[in-house]
Parts: sequence; structure tokens; C-alpha cells
Amino acid sequence: MGRTFLMNPTAAPAGAPPPPAPIPPQIPYIIGNEGCERFSFYGMRNILVAFLVSSLLLDLPAGDRAGAAKDVFHTFVIGVYFFPLLGGWLADRFFGKYHTIFWLSLLYCLGHLCLALFESHRTGFYVGLSLIALGSGGIKPCVSAFVGDQFDQTNKHRAKVVFDAFYWSINFGSFFASLLMPIFLKRFGGAVAFGIPGVLMFIATLIFWLGRKRYILVPPTQADPHSFLRVAASALRAGRPGQILAGFGLLVALGSFLLVPTAGFVVAFCLGFVALLTFGGLGVWIQLEGARGRHPDAAIDGVRSVLRVLVLFSLVTPFWSLFDQKASTWVLQADAMTKPEWFQPSQMQALNPLLVMVLIPFNNLVVYPALLKFGIAPTALRRMTAGIALAGLSWVVVGGMQVVLDGGQAFSIAWQILPYALLTLGEVLVSATGLEFAYSQAPASMKGALMSFWNLSVTIGNLWVLIVNAAVKNATVTGWIKTTGFGVTAFQMFFFAAFAFAAAAAFGFFARRYREVDHYRRA
Repeated sequence: MGRTFLMNPTAAPAGAPPPPAPIPPQIPYIIGNEGCERFSFYGMRNILVAFLVSSLLLDLPAGDRAGAAKDVFHTFVIGVYFFPLLGGWLADRFFGKYHTIFWLSLLYCLGHLCLALFESHRTGFYVGLSLIALGSGGIKPCVSAFVGDQFDQTNKHRAKVVFDAFYWSINFGSFFASLLMPIFLKRFGGAVAFGIPGVLMFIATLIFWLGRKRYILVPPTQADPHSFLRVAASALRAGRPGQILAGFGLLVALGSFLLVPTAGFVVAFCLGFVALLTFGGLGVWIQLEGARGRHPDAAIDGVRSVLRVLVLFSLVTPFWSLFDQKASTWVLQADAMTKPEWFQPSQMQALNPLLVMVLIPFNNLVVYPALLKFGIAPTALRRMTAGIALAGLSWVVVGGMQVVLDGGQAFSIAWQILPYALLTLGEVLVSATGLEFAYSQAPASMKGALMSFWNLSVTIGNLWVLIVNAAVKNATVTGWIKTTGFGVTAFQMFFFAAFAFAAAAAFGFFARRYREVDHYRRA
């Protein structure tokens, strides 16, 4: 399912019945827009690898197509979760949420049109993917916040109902897109299979535009003199140790571009970005007290809270490495399994949104109350630790299945239900918990920064996939893998499982020493 994180920090006080108030009449336009947009996004995303392998990359040697398709897919996902930085900045500083959503949605539609028109032209197709990444990523930080803008003190208690409907519309659109688009791809080809999501995106944009005279439009805000970046810059100016660390990060970032000829621009750029975040963040941390006097104490403490949460976010990145490969590596594995003639490997992804809609209420109504009865508090950090470990377990299962397939024994695609269930349970524990936890750990002025960093954790998770894919193309690495007795694909699966288990152990260790704070707005 999509990683749209919705919270309701404006709930009415306990014991006080909320006054009667209708749901704002403009809300159906936003929910209708979101349902169609999510259908369009997952409709094209979930058939992308299958299309690349079977159509667009046919000029490559057969053994290279799967790896090339995975590279394209994860590069696309990196863009989707990097461009929220741009979209949020444009909305907050210049155009407001409505205009940012509308104009980026038109680019989004143009991207779908490129996919349909250039199904056999690689450059045109990749331009379409770039436009979709810009449009989808750019509107991502704006839409849920735009929903919140439609409520005020008189009807804020109705927001939970709307957010629930909003969340279900995401999963509803994702489920049917995952189920239907692989069939259209097989029967009618890429032009139709990518054209239908394009039509849905146009309808989504039209629905959104039709409500334009009804929306509450919150104007862009002025630059905050005590924002995360401004406080961080003041800290770095306060002393030499932090400046040396930040300077070293800059040198590493510049040096990463030497990798462009071998690893590609995206990998080099993302590695440089990670270096800047890591060493710049360390520099800010050790000199943060030097910014006191230039900024309020609350802003200083807020930056420290964000930096502490960033350590947790960095340990979540391996989870996204595993999660997003269900639309690439797992689809390629499913293609080698036995299945009914009418069933397409990409359709297995419909299990994810279906299970999400089942597991969230099941956890809340059954699992968490049961744990409390046994004296185990399902805190946010414990849930996230378990979620990362469950993702690792799901990859142990698919790795075992890959070993059987590599041995020449075919078996039913139905066996993939088990790893899908484990991975989706992990998603619910990590994805539905992570941002809500982070929201509570930062003051209001820093919550936007945390949303951006959460999206970047998905980008970095997909970066690890590209790096591993590049590594296994090296003859020395593949030669060593052969000595282990595993095929390259099976070895990668067990590697990612171990990656997740190590991240879960580190996350749990850090979580036990993490001192939680509470920055929810007071009623």
C-alpha cells in the first residue's frame, strides 16, 4: 500500500461530547481525487517491472533484463520519495497547497501520457517516469495536510472519520489497480495498460479542480527564522569541530560523483546526500548549544529531538529496501512459479493493500489488547522493532523458495502468500507507527522537517537496493557467491534478510536507551 501517514492530533477532549457539525462539503472532492490518484499510481507502478522485462528491455541480453528492470524501478521510487522535499517547499513558501497539488498533478498526467505513447521508446518512457516521480512525490506532503486545512475548531472532531475514509480510499485504489492492471498489460499491451492509469489520474485532477471554489485555502507562510535548517546553520557557525565534520561530509559528497561512470548519477547523488546528512548532522549535534542566544530554547531542543529521531529513521532504511522489492524481486520470482494461465505474477501485490485493511483493525482490536493482558506494552518503538524483524523473516521465506526454484523444482505461486503476510504485518508495525511516533517527538515548528526526513528514509532504502544490484554485477563478487552454494538471487535474498535482522537488533538496542518526549499540541 501507499505510505500516506495520517494522524488526528486535534481530537476532542475525552468526556466532552463534540458539538454537532457536518463534514465539510469539499471533502468528497479530495477523497475522490485521492482514490483515483492512488489507482493510477499503483496501476502503473505494479506492472512496471513486468513491462520492462517483457517489452522495453528486450534489446538487452536475457540474463541482464531482470537486473536492469530492478534498477529502473528502484531509481523511480527514489525519485518519488525525494521530490516531496520540493513539493513541500513550493507549497509552504510560494504557491500554497491547492495550486501546488493542481499544477504538479498536470505534470503527473503528462507523465502517464508519455508512458502510453512511448511504450517502445526508452527515452520517452523514462521521461514519463520522471514526470510521474515529480508529480506523485511533489504532491505527497501536500494532500493529507490539505485535508487537515479544511477543518477548524467547530468540526475538528469529524477529522478522524475523514482521515479513515482517506486511508481506505488509498488501499481500495491500490487493491483494484494491483488486481486489474496486470491483466490489461497481458491482453492489450503497454499503451492500454499505462493509458488507463493516465485516464484515472486525469479524472483525479478534474475532481480536485471541480472543488476549487469550496476549499479552505491556507496561504503560504513566511520563512521561519527558527526553522530546523536555520538553527542547524547557526550551530555549525558556532565552532570549528562541527564545521570540520560538515566540511568532510561535503568533500565526501563531491567525491561520490567519481562513481558516476560505474554506479550512475542517481547512486552517486544519493550517496553524496547521505554523506552530507550524516556528517553535517554530527557537526550540528556536537555544536548545537552554540546556537543558544540566537534562537529560542524551544527551537534548539526541537532540533536535538529531530536529530535523535533521525538515528531511528536511519535504522528503518533497511526495511524499505526489503519492502519495495515486493514490486520487483518478488514479482520476478513469482514469474518462475506455477500458476493459473489467467493469473499474472504482478497480481500478487494486491495482497498487500487487502492485508493492510485487515491487519490494522485486527492489531488494534485483538493483538495489542492481548499483549497488554500478558503485561507486554506494545509501545511504538517495540512495534517498529518487531516490524523490521518480520520483514527480515519474510525474506528468509522467499530466499528458501528461491533455493528450491534454483534447484529446478517448480511450485505454486500460492506459497508467496506467507511472505506477503509477514511483510505486510511488518509494514503495518513500521509504517503506520513510525511517523506518528516521530510526530510526538518534535515541536510543531519541526514536524515538517521530520516528514521530509521520513520520506528520505524510503529514498535511502531504495538506494541500498541499487548498490547491492551493482555489486552483484561484479565478476569477483559473483564468483565468491558461487562458492557459497547459492545462486545470485537467493544469496541477495538472504543478504537482505540479514540486513533487516541487523537493523532490527540495532533499532531495539537504541530504542531501549531512547528517552521519549511528548510534543503533541495541548487541548
